[in-house]
Amino acid sequence: MIRTSVVAALAMAGACALTACGAEGGKAVGAAKAGLASLNFSSGTAKQHNAAPGTGDFFRGPRDNPAAMKWVELTAGSANGLSPIVHDGAGFTLYRFDKDTASPSKSNCNDACAVTWPPVLVQPGSKIFFNGVPRNAIGVTKRDDGKLQVTLGGWPIYHFSKDTAPGQTNGEGVGNTWFAVSPQGGKVLPAGGSTGTQPAPALGNGSVILDSGKNFTEPDGSVGAAGPGCQTLGRPFTTLSLQLSGGPIKIWTGPNCTGTSKVVSADVPDLAAAGFTQPIASIRFGG
Repeated sequence: MIRTSVVAALAMAGACALTACGAEGGKAVGAAKAGLASLNFSSGTAKQHNAAPGTGDFFRGPRDNPAAMKWVELTAGSANGLSPIVHDGAGFTLYRFDKDTASPSKSNCNDACAVTWPPVLVQPGSKIFFNGVPRNAIGVTKRDDGKLQVTLGGWPIYHFSKDTAPGQTNGEGVGNTWFAVSPQGGKVLPAGGSTGTQPAPALGNGSVILDSGKNFTEPDGSVGAAGPGCQTLGRPFTTLSLQLSGGPIKIWTGPNCTGTSKVVSADVPDLAAAGFTQPIASIRFGG
């Protein structure tokens, strides 16, 4: 009889361990499941369903505003050589964070991090439009502040505060931990990389010379920049070739490392032939 009671007690303990019985983790999982069950899903875009202006992804204010959380859209697309990635209903790129976890789903971006990387939030009764994104890849997780964050493939997803216009991918590769998210929740690397768990090349902390002529001929002079971090040029410089020392850099069309970008890993004698024809306004180095 005693033996039977012990076995029963062990079985109960095992069941509790498997379900996070009575634990905070179990409460979070339960809240996430309840939150997911309370959401409404519609195939197609918000515009196709006549979503109201100034609500959901069309709302241009704090992402935890009730008007912003009325609906979100997850649409597969591409931008700046990244494909396929996921955009919101206003065309802004969505990202994932390597320091989060997908199983269980858990966001480790809070406080100041969540200001720079606003989480994609919903609330009970919110609508999720999905277009080119598998319905079964979409979920939610409970954040430390109790809010519900949308996940793809278990990974919490975010906006980037320095993306100021649709189609930008300024968050790609930041800190070598932030990447555009794929429709299945994978991280998307630039062309020539891969989608999955392989890290993108770390940026170097060296220097670069931007040349006004092809093949480093300098008809209108040159400018130089060196790391670490993001360096904004005094004015956008029309660069036709560049000489690089110290590893990969990322060149940008806007100041403060915003706008269209491209990772450069070696000397480039003809940037136009490499697909970058716009003036360079800033450069990101490692460090």
